[in-house]
Amino acid sequence: MKFNASKRLFFTAATAALFCSNQVHAQGMHFSQYYNAPMLVNPANTGLMSDNDYRLGANYRNQWANLPVPYNTISAYADFQLMRNANYNNWMGLGVSFFNDKAGDGVLSNTRIEGNIAYHVMTSDYSMISAGVSVANAARSLNFNKLTYNSQWVGRNGVTFDPQLNSNEPVGILKTNFFDVSAGINYATFPTEATYLRIGVSVAHINQAEESFYDADTLQVAGNKIGIRPSANADAIINWSESLTFNPSVYYTLQKNASQIVFGSLGMIYVGGQRDHKTELIVGAFYRWDDAVIGALGMQFNSVRIMTSYDYTISSLGKDNNNFGAIEFSVSYMGMYGNMGRSGRTINCPRF
Repeated sequence: MKFNASKRLFFTAATAALFCSNQVHAQGMHFSQYYNAPMLVNPANTGLMSDNDYRLGANYRNQWANLPVPYNTISAYADFQLMRNANYNNWMGLGVSFFNDKAGDGVLSNTRIEGNIAYHVMTSDYSMISAGVSVANAARSLNFNKLTYNSQWVGRNGVTFDPQLNSNEPVGILKTNFFDVSAGINYATFPTEATYLRIGVSVAHINQAEESFYDADTLQVAGNKIGIRPSANADAIINWSESLTFNPSVYYTLQKNASQIVFGSLGMIYVGGQRDHKTELIVGAFYRWDDAVIGALGMQFNSVRIMTSYDYTISSLGKDNNNFGAIEFSVSYMGMYGNMGRSGRTINCPRF
């Protein structure tokens, strides 16, 4: 789809306004494959692994590629189990995450480096409670030199663009940064080796930091106060048979006047290998309420999982982006420090 000048100007101005006005709210980073971004969903997921010691992963999302203001989001993360007790039923999780999001003609950038800590306690032979906290340094930047404004269109009908005209807006690359704090808890129960259920709640932006590209003292304007973002998630693992496992899940989040709910399920189909070195085909379908239908496909090669997903837009935006919402890729690896303790673990739950 080709965009005329007025539409491009609208989308560009909207992107700039999104981060320069305290009357609207910036888009938080998110992935349709939220189940492959554990610490972004809830800090209490840090180090939450049943039969592995550490986890490494990366995600990539390209959103709204058919619009003048596409989003490109990448992340990388690592988390580790530490300080396990003798019975392997209490342990600490430490993790680190990196996120970067770029959008629009002004290369609006959001970068976060995040540290996570959690502790996991078995409350019985069939249940566990986890609690976690994350602290992040977030930085935003915007290149005002790449933006255009109505005041730069001249002529009788405003059909001539003069980039040399003063827009009375900032020039150059403006930057801002702030600290951000999040926390969350999980409750998990696993009555049999074939069934696992986890329910979690978390709260992001607890400290409600302020962000602005303007000098508040000089211009006497208030920065954007980031709204607290509560979230809730639930997922289950159901080993239906030796060759088929279901992983249904739901994720909900709310921030100021915006909300999002996504739900669906993955299915893991055994295609070969031994019990501890299985190869599985992963297929899935999800629905983001009033926004998109999401299909997912991937493979699990022993400890390596590779997945892709596609968002098909069903909202009113579909007519402008040809129903192309986003495409995502993710890869993760889980492993052991060594053979120590492998045979002594008694956690009664399926792999998650």
